[in-house]
Amino acid sequence: MPSRMGARAPAGFGRSFWELGLLLLLAFVLLQGSVFPYGADASSQHAKDGCSSTHEGKPNRTKKVFPVLSFEYDHIKTPFEVSLWVLFASLMKLGFHLVPRLSSIVPESCLLIVVGLLVGGLSKLIGESELPKLDSGNFFLVLLPPIILDAGYFLPIRPFMENLGTILMFAVVGTLWNAFFIGSVLFAVCQIPAAGLTHLGLLSCLLFGSIISAVDPVAVLAVFEEIHINELLHILVFGESLLNDAVTVVLYHLFEEFSAFGTVTVLDGFLGVISFLIVAFGGVLVGAIYGILAAFTSRFTSHMRVIEPLFVFVYSYIAYLSAELFHLSGIMALIACGAVMRPYVEANISHKSHTTIKYFLKMWSSVSETLIFILLGVATVGGPHNWNWIFVTSTVFLCLVARVIGVIGLTFIINKFRIVKLTTKDQFIVAYGGLRGAIAFSLGFLLEVEDEEMRHIFLTAIITVIFFTVFVQGMTIKPLVELLAVKKKQEAKRSINEEIHIQFLDHLLTGIEDICGHYGHHHWKDKMNRFNRKYVKKCLIAGERSKEPQLIAFYHKLEFKQAIQLVESGGGGKLSSALPSTVSIQNIQPKKPPPAPEPRERVLPQLPKSREEEIRKILRSNLQRTRQRVTLLSHEFMQMNNYLSVPVATSDSPNLRRARLASGNTDQQ
Repeated sequence: MPSRMGARAPAGFGRSFWELGLLLLLAFVLLQGSVFPYGADASSQHAKDGCSSTHEGKPNRTKKVFPVLSFEYDHIKTPFEVSLWVLFASLMKLGFHLVPRLSSIVPESCLLIVVGLLVGGLSKLIGESELPKLDSGNFFLVLLPPIILDAGYFLPIRPFMENLGTILMFAVVGTLWNAFFIGSVLFAVCQIPAAGLTHLGLLSCLLFGSIISAVDPVAVLAVFEEIHINELLHILVFGESLLNDAVTVVLYHLFEEFSAFGTVTVLDGFLGVISFLIVAFGGVLVGAIYGILAAFTSRFTSHMRVIEPLFVFVYSYIAYLSAELFHLSGIMALIACGAVMRPYVEANISHKSHTTIKYFLKMWSSVSETLIFILLGVATVGGPHNWNWIFVTSTVFLCLVARVIGVIGLTFIINKFRIVKLTTKDQFIVAYGGLRGAIAFSLGFLLEVEDEEMRHIFLTAIITVIFFTVFVQGMTIKPLVELLAVKKKQEAKRSINEEIHIQFLDHLLTGIEDICGHYGHHHWKDKMNRFNRKYVKKCLIAGERSKEPQLIAFYHKLEFKQAIQLVESGGGGKLSSALPSTVSIQNIQPKKPPPAPEPRERVLPQLPKSREEEIRKILRSNLQRTRQRVTLLSHEFMQMNNYLSVPVATSDSPNLRRARLASGNTDQQ
């Protein structure tokens, strides 16, 4: 019977039945993830006891309808937000320079802080509970190293070394003076009952003074690169901001330790001096070791040019981390690493790698600087504050007074030993350029004190000082430089002629010092150059470049720069005719003399005033004494010769006798 009924069924009935079954099965499969738990057995599916089932101890999961599409923001939250901040900072930096009038009046750092304030304020208005903050760990380990590496790698070594004594005086003695002066006077201010801060002790005030006393390299770079100040003032202020890191680190850790225990002994002070030497020289030693390793590694990268820039970045960052590992000066380690590796690395790597290192460091440091100032503004809105009029205004006033007194007093001592004296205008710019920045802000966040109220007061005062120095001093220093007619930086291209004259003066001054018996810095500089050429270059520079004279190396560098300029300006077709070849400088007597060039007026480089004064001083003070000693010695030898010599009796000839008689008669007449 059923068979008959099946036989009588229409032909399309079976096909539609199976299609309907497939559709139901497909719907069941699609709805299985939302109706039944994933991985549950048949018995658990029919259980209605409300208990969630587990499979092999794993939590209950629900199968997704479309497993490919999902929304998991937590998975990419951190890198996505970092990328957005970098993009936002780059757009802000680009937008500022699209308005030339705005960027010429207001420094870029001020505008970035204002953007941070606006972002923080808008986040507060929309009810954002947690604002992004300038975390001390991220600042010291991520944002600060690129800025310092860029400054250290491209540091002008010659003016830095020539003014090293002045820089150390401002960085070490000046920072110590600022810290103790600000801390001790603030302690006296806190004892006023109206201030309501009588519970602050001397060690706590000295700890705050050590934080707020140091000049910030990030703020100095941001402002001084825009006003184009002359090289001397720029290297003095920027060098001070780099080298005072060791003093700040030591003072910060010492006073933090002393304030926790509340007692200080003479031995603690002596150990503090030893700690400063260890932190400073230890950081330099660590950086120099990694710089030498980077230079040695670059000898063997001729077959793998693509990873040459990576060694520069990685060795530098490891040097910074190694110094921070032992609480040494990471900033000084980066400066030493970049300054040591650069001359040897650039002799080994290709021109493309050199360009990559240059532009990547500039880009990296620019983005880090932008993020620091924006996050500083955001943290100002979201951070805890405790405003105390007396403490905050006293801090700003004491920072200005301590800076002015320190610069004037130290310059009075320094000018007694300098050939080129620091003028009153120079002293004003050095004092006015002592800007504070994010380093002091991050150190304030690192404070571990039991009294949270004191920490909030310190942070509020630090932010106020940063805003005052960046906005007031940063915005007014450019008009003051123009008003006082301070010498600006001259963008002059060095030539072979100038390099020859510079080397000639170096050899001349070294020879004068050797003649005078005066072992000055030219003498020791010549010794180090000889040691470098004889031993170090052979180990760290590959191939024949290690034996290349300094003048030829400079010629190659100059030739490459001119080639890049011609290519960028569209004159690549004239490259072969515009640039001399390497052979032309090595040929002393060419076969065919080149045609005489057309006479043209050319301004010859003049002797720098500092060199001229230095030569005069050495000649006046040392060569004159040497000449007097030689003259006195020659006079003594002549006297001894007169005493020891015996006159020989000679027989007079008749002609000589007649001449003597004639001369005697003439005298009598």
